[in-house]
Amino acid sequence: MFSSIRMIFAVLLITGIAGAGMYVMKLRADNATLKANQIELERGIEEQNKVLEQQKADFEAIMESNKKLNELIGTFKKDLEDLDKRFTKKDRDIGKLAIERTKSIERIINKGGKNAARCIELASGAEHTEEELKATLKSKINPECPALANPNYVPYK
Repeated sequence: MFSSIRMIFAVLLITGIAGAGMYVMKLRADNATLKANQIELERGIEEQNKVLEQQKADFEAIMESNKKLNELIGTFKKDLEDLDKRFTKKDRDIGKLAIERTKSIERIINKGGKNAARCIELASGAEHTEEELKATLKSKINPECPALANPNYVPYK
């Protein structure tokens, strides 16, 4: 009887040791899996941080471009208002003037058309000429879009 109890006790001991060994092996495998998951998670976080930084840089670039565009639009609005004032000054009638002074009106309109075409070229990205950059006198500037065509010109009144 004592030998059967010893045998049962030995079997339980061996089973317990084998179970503990298998449990330790399972814990090691789980630990390895968790380490691999942690590494992947950290990589994912790093990639997301890089994406966020790039998005911030892109957003700042967009805001800067938007600011420049708004400044350019404001300049164009001011030039348009100035042009409108020139045409509507003192209740002018361009048609009547064209009949009375055909040659001078034709010269003025042709020069204005040439200046307006240059404004469109500059707004489309053309480079400024040296004359445009050096122009500081009112008689030397492009009156259709002075802020765009002649960046060094400071209007005086």
